[in-house]
Amino acid sequence: MPHNSFDSIDLHILAELQNDGRMTNVELAGRVGLTAPPCLRRMRALEQSGTIKSYHADVDASALGYTITVFAMVS
Repeated sequence: MPHNSFDSIDLHILAELQNDGRMTNVELAGRVGLTAPPCLRRMRALEQSGTIKSYHADVDASALGYTITVFAMVS
């Protein structure tokens, strides 16, 4: 994929989403200095370009009862 040119608002959107991917579009827009509609358009464009690949939950394994970590190398 070719390098995209991002402006300061795009970079600010990415930074805010990395810090808190669960915030609403309205909250994100407020943090980056936009109104909600253009913020959503920019976020969707970042998703469609592949810059934002996914949203996920970082789960605490010990909270699920997994007490050990195993590393395996298969060749």
